[in-house]
Amino acid sequence: MKLRPWAAGAGLVALLALAACGGGPGGSTESSAERAAPARTEAGRPVPAGTEAGRPVPAQPRATRQARPEAGRETAADAEQDTGRDAAEAQVSTFALDVDTASYSYARRALGEGRWPEPARIRPEEFVNSFGQDYAEPAGDGFTVRIDGAHLPGSDTAVVRVGLRTRGSDAAARRPADLTFVVDVSGSMAETGRLDLVKESLHTLIDQLAPGDRVSVVAFSDTAETLVPMTPLTARPALHAAVDRLAVQGGTNLETGLVTGYRQASRAFRPAAVNRVVLLSDGLANQGVTAWQAILDRVKEYAGRQVTLLTVGVGRDYGDELMEQLADNGDGAAVYVSTREEAAKVFAERLPTTIELRARDAKAQVAFNPSVVESQQLLGYDNRVMAAEGFRDDARDGGEVGPGHAVTALYSVRLRPGATGQLAQATVRWQDPDTRAPAEASGSVDVDALAPSIWDEAPVRLQVDVVAAAFAVYMRDRQAFGMDLPVLGEHARRLAESAEDPMVSELARLIDRARAIG
Repeated sequence: MKLRPWAAGAGLVALLALAACGGGPGGSTESSAERAAPARTEAGRPVPAGTEAGRPVPAQPRATRQARPEAGRETAADAEQDTGRDAAEAQVSTFALDVDTASYSYARRALGEGRWPEPARIRPEEFVNSFGQDYAEPAGDGFTVRIDGAHLPGSDTAVVRVGLRTRGSDAAARRPADLTFVVDVSGSMAETGRLDLVKESLHTLIDQLAPGDRVSVVAFSDTAETLVPMTPLTARPALHAAVDRLAVQGGTNLETGLVTGYRQASRAFRPAAVNRVVLLSDGLANQGVTAWQAILDRVKEYAGRQVTLLTVGVGRDYGDELMEQLADNGDGAAVYVSTREEAAKVFAERLPTTIELRARDAKAQVAFNPSVVESQQLLGYDNRVMAAEGFRDDARDGGEVGPGHAVTALYSVRLRPGATGQLAQATVRWQDPDTRAPAEASGSVDVDALAPSIWDEAPVRLQVDVVAAAFAVYMRDRQAFGMDLPVLGEHARRLAESAEDPMVSELARLIDRARAIG
């Protein structure tokens, strides 16, 4: 239905918290490798992590989703019963960082094929994190923390954005890498162009890597075979020949493929290098050990030995949730590719420059001022939320973030009428990839730093983030902050002109495509 402008604003207020449960200029920032100052009570006393004005925070879900379909998800009916938490009882939001983008790439493919994406595979934060941000890079190896936001039309509700960014990397200056490619060659990979895309991607990457890097290739179907052990890039012909030998056969014994790959990586482990397994698969395990938890346990064990994982999903049908959980447990990231253009971006542009890590077990904690904020909801990160006391527990798993990565979190915040002063403080905590030494950085925002209107005066990138998140929520729940697809499309087309970003133009086309399908 077409909404009048005032109705769209009212609906945005009413349904912003619903969307969050289903899954500003002037904001001040500061960055430090030392522990940031904790949030404080109205009396000025510090609020310890894991407490709310001195009271323990109730336990929240673990940072990783349970290994079953749609675990950790709420239905729209459930969300209607919880449209926000009282800030005096839940003023602290804590979650593990996540740089995955597979959900957006999957939705793009589905819409391109004329079908509606499966709602269970829609993760709003991965839509937002697929888009470029304008956060400044930090001078060191930590994070820039930017927190800003904007008021929503005609209400006491605002969108608050927490933006984090690491310093970029010069590919020529990075440390050497040992990469073990674990390639699915099972029968399901016979889909037209699927294995060809994988092979082309590997050929491209081998040509992009530096002489000090090494590569091994493992193929798996019913069983696993090491096609070439860890080999220096000076022997590129042998590596290209191994890729050329990849051929479809048999079932999908994902567990044996991963274990073989990890063993190969462990035998060749170099402490001074980046050691990573790259799994290329549709994630449809059907032979050998198929119980997810058993596979995840093996991956987590090797992650503890500093061998990280990148999962690359391919194919029209693929095990999205398993591939995402593998990445989470393997201290890595999950991406999805379906076209040569996407593969080139991942293998020729992104992977060679982001092989290194900037931060291990990175977590964010946002403390809202209860005298200013009546209620708040985090949009997305459903399977990354953790208890507040886990923030400074360095034994608790967080997210791994590479060079130049931006991580964005959006909150729906209901403000107390006439409230002034500090609205929220955001802190990110991470460990050095080599020494495991912890560090923190923080930023804060005041109420008067919020842009007066999200659509008229907010930064363009913040508006793009809201449209991307709303589009994801609409495809998952058929409701998006009170906006329908025509309204989202109008905003996306306007923003495409302002941002001059092909990705935003593509977002506008995808919204139009969804409108035609749905």
